[in-house]
This record gives sequence, structure tokens and C-alpha cells, in this order.
Amino acid sequence: MIRFVLNGEEVTVADAPPATMLLPWLRERAGLTGTKEGCAEGDCGACTVALGEVIGTHLRWRAVNACILFLGAVHGKALLTVEGVAEPDGTLHPVQRALVEQHGSQCGFCTPGFVMTLFTHWWRRGSTDRDSLDELLAGNLCRCTGYRPIVEAARVMASLPGGDRHRAEEPALVARLRAIGAPLAGGFVAPHQLDALAEHLAAHPDALLVAGATDAGLWVTKELQLFDHVVSLMDVAELRRIDVQDDTLWVGAAATYTDLLPAADAHWPAFGRMLRRLGSELIRNSGTLGGNLGSASPIGDALPVLLALDATLTLRHGGERRTVGIDDFFLDYKRTALRPGEFVERIGLPLRPVALHVEKIAKRFDQDISAVLLATALRHDGEIISAARIGVGGMAATPKRALAAEAALVGTSLEDSSFNRAASALTAEFQPLTDMRASAAYRLEAAAACLVKAGRAAMGRPLELPVTPLEAPA
Repeated sequence: MIRFVLNGEEVTVADAPPATMLLPWLRERAGLTGTKEGCAEGDCGACTVALGEVIGTHLRWRAVNACILFLGAVHGKALLTVEGVAEPDGTLHPVQRALVEQHGSQCGFCTPGFVMTLFTHWWRRGSTDRDSLDELLAGNLCRCTGYRPIVEAARVMASLPGGDRHRAEEPALVARLRAIGAPLAGGFVAPHQLDALAEHLAAHPDALLVAGATDAGLWVTKELQLFDHVVSLMDVAELRRIDVQDDTLWVGAAATYTDLLPAADAHWPAFGRMLRRLGSELIRNSGTLGGNLGSASPIGDALPVLLALDATLTLRHGGERRTVGIDDFFLDYKRTALRPGEFVERIGLPLRPVALHVEKIAKRFDQDISAVLLATALRHDGEIISAARIGVGGMAATPKRALAAEAALVGTSLEDSSFNRAASALTAEFQPLTDMRASAAYRLEAAAACLVKAGRAAMGRPLELPVTPLEAPA
């Protein structure tokens, strides 16, 4: 049984199959057709809704893709669709009014998604500088209006009156959500306690285990797979924790990329910059390191970084835990060291002083899957390279270390010739595939260039392309 608050009204769903996705339920069962289906894979943002969760004593609204979110994942939470944003008498919310006044909608198909993304930014009183708004809106596509009036609406919405109802209702809504509390029963299971999760998975090793389901959701929407038993990590507080212990940043398997970003920025700015290109804010609000590891995709953006940083994984089965180094986790294409009924509990990232450089090569800057991703972690004294770990994605059946290139670097001088030799070693070490994203030859050349670029950065001579967004004339 699934219980949640939808546009201010409590809803109970008792008959939905475990693999029911939120978007078709909203449109076909709840009759809320303002939320659109475009791509059905979390790329276009037409399906954006706001998901509200109690954090401490407050409500946190985040924009998510309804098309790849399991219906069961909204249990115990608040859900706001475009139909619930305005006042009951029809008075527009400041976000809606700003879009109208700035002429931010033509055909209108994408507009509800923009409204919901902008609503969450309005709620948290987010920054309105251009970089912040570009990052915010990267997950919402518009094919006819053009983005300038939408960006202008985002800039002015905070200055418009209204919206007080949502803030005034926050305390009562928090209390209502706390009262729901009880974990789910049935085919979609979302334990609240870590021990209960471990016990359930040990007893049901064939269940589909999901975190944010940004990958697993596509198995339903694109591959049309059916699952009669789904287990979610997302309601286990211990698995969403991020903290530092013993000179290690420990990241719970269900901590979202959005929650990881501040720590990544603080310890490895290059990791933070890469995370901002991992999907969109909508995807990062749901996606997790644990999910990326469980999917074990050879083009998972975070995985080469984990290889470069020498991550340690805590795996759990029932009451037993074991530690596995990241080097030993990936066995073959989408095969890992996880045993039946076992799951990743947390990821440890050593806080050693390293120079981390990450390069992502894709056809688009935002919202695209990598052709090649190369993460380089170096230790050096300014003259000699004492240690090197290079994680590569998109070049083999698994995320993989470039061992020959590492060996070519260690003990050499910090100079261009060292990285040129290492780049040659890297291209001799890999035999990538040609596919729709890139040819094998391009991948080899791009990976070599990324390593040379990492070397330039380590030497204090970074190569950066100027990227300045066009602004409307004053």
C-alpha cells in the first residue's frame, strides 16, 4: 500500500503493480495530464514534478523526472504537479506569472516541466545568476520558445508577489507526512531500517534493488520489463549519510549526487565539475553512487573517478559485511563482485592529497552520455610524479584503470614528454568499440588528449575553452 500527499490531498494506492512508474499513474489514474511524456528516459524534463521530503523540521522540494520514478518511491512524501502550483482560485504562482509576463511559452508542451523545476528553485530561494540558471534548466528542453525568455522568467520570479500559501502550509504538511511513516508492504518494499533492508534482501536475492532508479527506470519504460518484487534503498537514513571518518569521505549508497556535490566541490573540485555534467539537476536529485556501481555501466560517469581515487566499498549481506577495493569490483560487462542478496552499503573515498583532473568527452556539454571519460589522480612534488591512478570509461567492457599509462608516469618528471609517452601507452593498452557515440579511433585519440590535458593542468598550465553564454542586449 502506497500513501502520499498529492497536491495537498492524501492519496492511498493499493492496487498498483510493483513496477508502476509515477508518470503513467499520474496521467491515466489520477487524471493529472499537465505532466507530459516526452522521452520517457529522463532527458527532456516534460514530466518534471516536485517531490517533497521531510528533512529535520522542514520540507525540501526537489524536481525529479516522473517518467523514470517508481510510484512506490513517493510513499511517505509530498508530490506537487503543475495542477497544484496556483492558488485554489486560479491566481498564478509567481513562477507561472513570470513565464507569462516574459513570454516564456509557445506551444506549451514543455512549460509544465519548466514550472515545476522553477518552483523548486523558487522554494529554496536559489541564485539567479546565469551559471546557476543554466545548470538548473539543463534538464528541461524547449524546442520552440527559446531559452532567453525562460531564463528571464527565472530571474524575475523571486521579485513577484504570491506563493505564500505553499510556505504557510509547510508545518502542517510536515506533520501529515510524519504521520504516514509506516514502511510499505507488498511487491514494492522500501525499508526504513538498514538491518531490515539487509534481512529482506538476504531472503529475496532475486528482487530488483533500486536507489534513484535513473537507470532501472529505463528497463521499464524502454525495455518494457516487468518486475514483481522491487526493493528501494532510498528510505534508509544510514544509506543517505555523507561524513568524514578516519581521513575518508564515506558516502552512503543511497546519497544522491545533489547531496554529494558540496563534499566533492570541497575535496576534489574536478569531481564536482564532472558531477554537474552527470545528467541534469533532475537526474542528480535522484541518481546515486550506489546505483552507478550496481548498474556497472562501462560509461557510468562517476565510476572512473572512483577508480582514480582508489575507492573502498563496504558490501553487506544479511548481518555480514566485507570490504572490496574498487579495483576488484568490476568483473565483466555489467558484472560485479556482488553476491546474490548482497548490496553496496557505502563508498569510502580516501582524503589523500592528490591532483585530480577529470575530462568528459560527449557530443553535448550538458545532458549527454560519455564517449570517453578519463579521471587522473596524481601525487607529485612539483618535479617528480610519485603516484598515478587513471580511471577510464567508455574504452572497455567495464570502467578500467589505465595501468600501462600509470606505469609510464610514475617516477618521471612532471613535463610534457612524460604525459606524451603515457598517452602512447594508453592507446596501446585499450581496444575500444565503435558505436553510435564514437568510433574506436576517436575514442583512443580523445583519451590520449585527455591525459595530455591532465598533465598540463598538473603543471599549472591548464587548457580551458572559453564558454561564455550569450546575454540579451541591455
